[in-house]
Amino acid sequence: MTASTAQAGLFTKRGWGDNIWGEAVAEFLGTAVLIAFGDGVVAMAVAALNSSGRAATPTTIFQASGDWLLIAWGWALAVAMAVYVAGGVTGAHINPAVTLGFAVRGDFPWRKVIPYWIAQVAGAFVGAWIVFWDYGDAIGAYEKAAGIVRGTLGGAADSTASYSIFATFPAGYYHGSLVGPFIDQVIGTFFLLLFVFAISDRLNLSPLANLGPFVVGLAVFAIGMSFGANAGYAINPARDFGPRLFAFLAGWGQVALPGIDGYFWVPIVGPLVGAVLAAFAYHHLIYRVLVARKAHSEEVDASRVIES
Repeated sequence: MTASTAQAGLFTKRGWGDNIWGEAVAEFLGTAVLIAFGDGVVAMAVAALNSSGRAATPTTIFQASGDWLLIAWGWALAVAMAVYVAGGVTGAHINPAVTLGFAVRGDFPWRKVIPYWIAQVAGAFVGAWIVFWDYGDAIGAYEKAAGIVRGTLGGAADSTASYSIFATFPAGYYHGSLVGPFIDQVIGTFFLLLFVFAISDRLNLSPLANLGPFVVGLAVFAIGMSFGANAGYAINPARDFGPRLFAFLAGWGQVALPGIDGYFWVPIVGPLVGAVLAAFAYHHLIYRVLVARKAHSEEVDASRVIES
């Protein structure tokens, strides 16, 4: 028996991967990849490029739209790579809102929703830990140069900038109101799920040649470019809460939990609401039309066969 054969036998034994545990591991790993590369690109923009001497000053961040392009493309590719990693096992939900959306449509068993959610949040936590492990020195250098005291909220030593590497917060123009950010998260996730349903629907114009993950990444890029500034386009409860919990434990304290103006619940509840709305909208306004047209086409084809 060759080494490759033995290895194949180890990982194909019935009882390990051929059940909910195998799916949970895939969701865990996929979400960890998502956050490692997504939070990683934010760490580049906020702390690493400047601290390494690759920016105008040691504290230069977000001076131009190019910084936002870097982050938007980074997250888009993070999503694409994560979907490629886990897609063959679970379809790569890597997002509790996606899991809920498919369950609401009847395309996913409700008994698996909670295990998927747990795996996704755990994967996001580990992904954030990887980023901190790798960029800890850069983050510390940026905080020192900017006079930031980690865990401080408000004032000259405010640590929101370094915390933003890990999770989201609302824009200052909301002046403490969480209504606008909540609506923003509902809208962003509504579009995300609408796109995911369309991309995965073989009755629709679904991508060919395994390009689905890349197209999903482009969907996230589009949302980030069009709806990103209001609240950081979390559009994924695990993406926000897992790294937020890590940041809380890593010293950011109240900046992470409960967050600015108690914000922590908004990127959890908002995306779940948006997912449910998208599930109903796509199913009733698009999917049922596609099914009806397919049935009509099959009837026409059958009548032509009979006539011939």
